[in-house]
Order: sequence, then structure tokens, then C-alpha cells
Amino acid sequence: MKAANYLNIIADQLHPYMAFVFLTRYGIFQQDNAPCHKARIVLEWFEEHTDEFHLMSWPPNSPDLNSMEHIWDVMEQQFRAQTPPCPNISTLHDCCLDIWYNLSPVMYQSLVASMPR
Repeated sequence: MKAANYLNIIADQLHPYMAFVFLTRYGIFQQDNAPCHKARIVLEWFEEHTDEFHLMSWPPNSPDLNSMEHIWDVMEQQFRAQTPPCPNISTLHDCCLDIWYNLSPVMYQSLVASMPR
């Protein structure tokens, strides 16, 4: 995603949402170090809006604390193991839902437990 597109999403979607959810203006927004998140125009926008909500700092080279990223990896592995491959969008949709609904609760627990304290 390009920084300008990300900035449009932040300004058009996040900003009104944060104002609605955090009426006292003490909301904290978290993002990682993706290039579009760290672009000058994006950081300047957040600087202009520091009185409305706080942008949580994210350390460089930090461990991934979002277990959803790992769940996507598990799903992708299971999807790629499907034979034969999905021939159309409808089958793809059904396959993805089948994988999603059959993920083991133990897998979720192990992903959360694997995060650094």
C-alpha cells in the first residue's frame, strides 16, 4: 500500500472512528513499522492530530505480537495443501471458510502462548 492511500484511510476512516469511540480524546492507535505507516506524510498527519489521540510507538525489529498473522500462515499452508486446487471463486470461498472453521482451539492457544512475555 502506498503512503498516500494509507493516509486517506487514516483521515477518512480512522479519524472519525477514533473521535466517536474516544470521546475524551485519550485513544491510542497502534500500527507497526510497515513502510506506509512510517512515511513522512503519515507521521506528519499523526503529529498534527496528537491532541486527539496518541500514536503508540512501535520498536524496530520487534517480535510479531499479532497472532492473527500466524493464523493466516496456518490457513495458507492448509489451503496450499488442497488437491486439486480450487477451480473458481465460489469453491475458493468455501475452502477458506472450511479451513477457518476447522482451526483447532489448541492452535490458537499455542500461538498466544508462544508470544514473548
